[in-house]
Amino acid sequence: MEFDWTNLPFNMDSSLTLQAIEESFEDPFAVRLLPDSPRFAVQARFFNLGVAADGAGIFTLYRTNGRQARVIFARPFEPEERFLYQRKLDQALAQ
Repeated sequence: MEFDWTNLPFNMDSSLTLQAIEESFEDPFAVRLLPDSPRFAVQARFFNLGVAADGAGIFTLYRTNGRQARVIFARPFEPEERFLYQRKLDQALAQ
């Protein structure tokens, strides 16, 4: 997936890098969700919970046209997101 990094619409957390965000999308166990909210009905936005190569969990809000992703917001995992990611990982590995 290609990323559009022009004019970031958010301030980068000092613990994140663009490379780490991209790596979190390459995580084979990443959890991708389409929010069920009228707030996102006009333009589809997605959530990605993935882990970068260095082990950092990253929550990302993005939109995509299928070829290119535009990251709207990214930050490190909150404890609840880490729990959800780990639960989905455990389920995938148990199969």
